[in-house]
Amino acid sequence: MSDWKSELNIPQKDTRALTKDVTATKGTDFEDFYLRRELLMGIFEAGFEKPSPVQEEAIPIALMGRDIIARAKNGTGKTAAFIIPMLEKIDTSVDSIQALILVPTRELALQTANVCKTLGKHINGLKVMSSFGGTSLKDDIMRLNDPIHVIVATPGRVLDLASRNIADFSKCPFFIMDEADKLLSREFTKTIEDLLVFFPKDRQIMLFSATFPLAVKSFMDKHLTKPYEINLMDELTLEGISQFYAFVEEKEKLHCLNTLFSKLQINQCIIFCNSANRVELLARKLTELGFSTFYLHAKMPQQDRNRVFHDFRNGNARNLVCSDLFTRGIDIQAVNVVINFDFPKTAETYLHRIGRSGRFGHRGLAIDLISWSDRFNLYKIEQELATEIRPIPPQIDKSLYVYDNPDAIPRPKFDLESSTPNSFTRNTYRSRGNDEQANPRNNQSGSNTERDKTAQNSRNTYRAQGLQPISQQVFRP
Repeated sequence: MSDWKSELNIPQKDTRALTKDVTATKGTDFEDFYLRRELLMGIFEAGFEKPSPVQEEAIPIALMGRDIIARAKNGTGKTAAFIIPMLEKIDTSVDSIQALILVPTRELALQTANVCKTLGKHINGLKVMSSFGGTSLKDDIMRLNDPIHVIVATPGRVLDLASRNIADFSKCPFFIMDEADKLLSREFTKTIEDLLVFFPKDRQIMLFSATFPLAVKSFMDKHLTKPYEINLMDELTLEGISQFYAFVEEKEKLHCLNTLFSKLQINQCIIFCNSANRVELLARKLTELGFSTFYLHAKMPQQDRNRVFHDFRNGNARNLVCSDLFTRGIDIQAVNVVINFDFPKTAETYLHRIGRSGRFGHRGLAIDLISWSDRFNLYKIEQELATEIRPIPPQIDKSLYVYDNPDAIPRPKFDLESSTPNSFTRNTYRSRGNDEQANPRNNQSGSNTERDKTAQNSRNTYRAQGLQPISQQVFRP
C-alpha cells in the first residue's frame, strides 16, 4: 500500500459474501481511472474497494464527456457511477454551479447530496447543496448567495430557482438524472423540458435507472447526443433477494405479520402499504403490539419526514412502515427484510420495493402478503419480471438473509441533519441531548441503558411533534 493510502481512515472491511450482480467485473481498480488523489481518498474512506459493473462501465465513458443512458439493477452502485466522474471534473476554483443531479424524492435528494459530500470530502472547497419542496425557499436563496458547485434537487424546486434567476445554469456542464424513468414520467416531463432550456447546448446528460420505459427513449432521441448505452439487466430481479408469498385474507394480515416477526431474524425491516392511511393505521397497530416502528408517507410535513428518515437510517427503530415514497434509490444497508403488506399493482413498483433489501450484492428477503384480489397481479408480475415468487415455507433458511457476523454491516457514516436547511429540524435533532444511536440488532452492541435512553428521547420528540409514539422494543427474533 502506498504512503497516502496508509494514512487513510478506512472503515472495517465488509466481509459479507457478494453476488455476481456486483462482482462480475473486468477486474478494474479505481486507480485505473486516473482520478485525482483527493477523490480517491474519499472513495476508499467511504468503504469502496473495487468498482461494481455499472461503475466500471460508466465512469470512463463519463470522463470522456459522452452522454450516457445506463440501466442497472437496484443497489448495484449506480449513484457512485455518476458522482465519481462528476466530482473528478468539478473545478472548485470556479465559483459557479457545475452539476445538477435531479432525483424524484426529497429523501433521495438528501441521501445523494450526502454521498457527494462523503466522496468529495477531501476536495478542497467543494460545495454541495440539496434543494426540494416543503422547505423554505428563502433558505435556498441565501445559500445560493455563496458559491455552490453541485446541486441535488427535485425538479419543481430547482425549476423555480432557475426561473427566478436565483440559480444560474448557463455554464453548468452536467445534467444528471437518477431514477430517470420516474423523472421522465408524465408527472415530471414538462418540468424537465422547461429546465433544460436554462442549460448550455453542450451540456453532458446522464440518465441512470433500473427500468426504462418508452418515455425515456423519446427523451433520449430528442435531447441526447450519440449517447453511450449501458444495459446490465440480463435479469430484472436481484440475485441475492429470496422472494416468498403468503396467501392470507385481508383480516388475517396483521396476525400474519406478527407471526413473521416472531419467526424471522430481522435486522431492520421496511413494510410497504398502498396508501398513506393504511401506513398510519398499520404503524399504530404495530406500536400497540409493542414493536419498534416508525412510519413515513408523502403527506407528512417535510421536517417530520426528514426526522423519520434520519432516525431509521441511524437504527433508532427496527421497522419502517411506508408508502411507495420510499421505493426509489433509498440505500440502508441494515435492511435485510422487505414485506409487502399490500401487494403492488405493477411490476415496476414491485421491483423497486424489494430492491430496498439485498443492497450492493448482499442477501435479502422479500415477503408478499397476498389476498384473493392480488392473485392475478402476482402471476402478472412473475411473468413480466421472469422471476418466481414461491409460497412461504414453514421455516425460512436463515442463510438466505442473515449474516454470521451482523457487525460487518456498515452503519451510517453521515448525519442527514447537515444537509437539511430547515432550522426547525436541526433544533429538533439537537433537542434530544443524546448523540448515542440505538442499535436495531438485538443486544449486539451498546449497553441496555444507552439503548433505552436513546429510545426514550426518540419517543419524547415524536410525541412532541404529534407523531405516533414509539414503544419499547419487545420483540426478540
